[in-house]
Amino acid sequence: MARKRFGQHFLHEQGVIDRILSMLSPAPDDALVEIGPGQGALTTPLLDRVARLSVIEIDRDLVADLHARASTDTRLDVIEGDALRIDYAALAAERGRALRLVGNLPYNISSPLLFALLASPAPITDMHFMLQKEVVDRMTAAPGSREYGRLSVSVAARADAQALFDVGPGAFTPPPRVMSAVVRVTPRAPQFAIDDSRLFDRLVTAAFSQRRKTLRNAIRDFLSAEAIEACGIDPTLRPERLTAAQFAGLANAANAGGSAG
Repeated sequence: MARKRFGQHFLHEQGVIDRILSMLSPAPDDALVEIGPGQGALTTPLLDRVARLSVIEIDRDLVADLHARASTDTRLDVIEGDALRIDYAALAAERGRALRLVGNLPYNISSPLLFALLASPAPITDMHFMLQKEVVDRMTAAPGSREYGRLSVSVAARADAQALFDVGPGAFTPPPRVMSAVVRVTPRAPQFAIDDSRLFDRLVTAAFSQRRKTLRNAIRDFLSAEAIEACGIDPTLRPERLTAAQFAGLANAANAGGSAG
């Protein structure tokens, strides 16, 4: 039974599973990690394709089933715990290579987990996740669009994100009240200088905390209007007009001691 507190919606539609597998195209020696295996709809076909599969599950009832399965299949490595608290760098070191992550993510952890993974020092080749469509829309949004925000900037600074296909509620048990989508995220080094990544994230968070504010007011604790203008950016713009590179320029100016207040 799906547990509401874990935001569980179990995937069951074979056509969707086949499309995910096709997009993922796992190789036998991949260090594949499935987050939230649930009832194993993806787990079983993944085990048919890789020499070893690590799965991360928090639901104790589901973990018990997974352990029972792992007792007869040594290719399955069961990790009981919260995906937000897993040491992915240690997991990659244990597997001896960069990770490939896949999963039908519980809706209640999707955004926090994406932020954590993008900030993680762990080597990650790519991520293929099922998410709420609105989250995927925010991840892939362009500056100036209604969906563009903190998640858009954070992803654009650290990865390439590609929406692959949409999935209707009927593919899940129980069916969610929203559309879902599968996204491919490929981490990469920033394509512009970010002198202090934590400061960059704090500034972006502040900028989008109240979307109707202009930059002058939204990031006044970081830079003055004059300092913003010195970066070649109009301080009367709203944050959704700026690219990730422009946010990096502002953060770098703040890091260098740009005037605030």
